[in-house]
Amino acid sequence: MSAVLKTEKPTREHILDAATRLMHVSGYRGTSLDDVLRESGVGKGNFYYYFKSKEELGYAILDRLVRGFVERTLEPSFADPSLPPLDRIHRFLDGVLETQRQRNCVGGCPMGNLASELSDVHEGFRRRLAEIFMRWGERLTEAVREAQSDGSLAPACDAGRLAQFLVASLEGAILMSKVTKEIQVMETCVCELKAHLTHYATGAPASINPGLGRARTPGFAAGTGPAQSVGGAIGRVGAEPPSEL
Repeated sequence: MSAVLKTEKPTREHILDAATRLMHVSGYRGTSLDDVLRESGVGKGNFYYYFKSKEELGYAILDRLVRGFVERTLEPSFADPSLPPLDRIHRFLDGVLETQRQRNCVGGCPMGNLASELSDVHEGFRRRLAEIFMRWGERLTEAVREAQSDGSLAPACDAGRLAQFLVASLEGAILMSKVTKEIQVMETCVCELKAHLTHYATGAPASINPGLGRARTPGFAAGTGPAQSVGGAIGRVGAEPPSEL
């Protein structure tokens, strides 16, 4: 029994790794079961031992993406109670920016990609994705309310609306960084979001990275920015699968 347990997890995770890589490049609908079997090197029997269908595999991938985002980006940003809540929000914004910088603007947000591809055609995925973005917004709402409680943000600020604005802005910036292959898009967005937060500040303006503040507005014409190779970073099949935003 113990020998079986030792082999089950690696096989299942190997399938998930392969499918995540493929779907991150080709999308959910653009990835066939045969593609997953070929990439993972497992047979159909092994696949169906762990997953009843491609849909179940997709849900498992989504669950793992969410877990990685929460564990590596969301919760660590807000975990230090010694930091003022507004600084924790800034830390989260900087963390999302740094993730995209490390990826050379390749691949975008895995959850955002699935939302764009499946929200109009698969109700099950749409509901799960909506819950994910709602959870993200709730965590930011909580931080905004804490900032209101400690007096750093004005009570008149609508915490839920501000959190929704932050989520939507970040997702849009990640998408445009992916399209332009220019990290300046993301830098500018984070800088402007921090500046937006200062509009609600009750004390001194929040500190904004001056380097980001000088970020130029990149051109959107093809070939105007320092595009990175789509074959690099996590964009190529065979690289490590994405685990967060």
